Amino acid sequence: MNYDDKIKELKIELPEAKAPVGSYVATKISGNLLYVSGQISMNINGELIKGKVGKDLTTEEAYKAAERCGLSIVAQVKNACNGDLSKVKSCIKLTGFVNSTEDYIEQPKVINGASDLIASIFGDAGMHTRAAVSTNSLPLGVSVEIDAIFELN
Repeated sequence: MNYDDKIKELKIELPEAKAPVGSYVATKISGNLLYVSGQISMNINGELIKGKVGKDLTTEEAYKAAERCGLSIVAQVKNACNGDLSKVKSCIKLTGFVNSTEDYIEQPKVINGASDLIASIFGDAGMHTRAAVSTNSLPLGVSVEIDAIFELN
């Protein structure tokens, strides 16, 4: 199936692919690999989703924050492919960071928000390897940050 058609079928609206605010690029292609810099959790209005998971956010709320990171990843991929998602061969890996309390242990459930989204859009090509890491802080106080590697045709 065409990935853009799948996005429409799922009634997904991709956010704008944001430019980086530091001394780095949002995406980089090396050979047939597309690297996507960490995308931070922002709501539909572009406001940061902040707080510590296990204290300020529930696992379900953090799952939605990770899903928003996944949407930003797809937007960056589409931008890097000049609007043509058919260039995507597969999602290789996601690395997810969860700003969580010391005793919080459900980081994998949080990062499933992005994993489930990527798989719903790209099907078998969206199945990826992954890490779900706890951290005591993330930039700007956000709850979740996720980066990605894709293989291009």
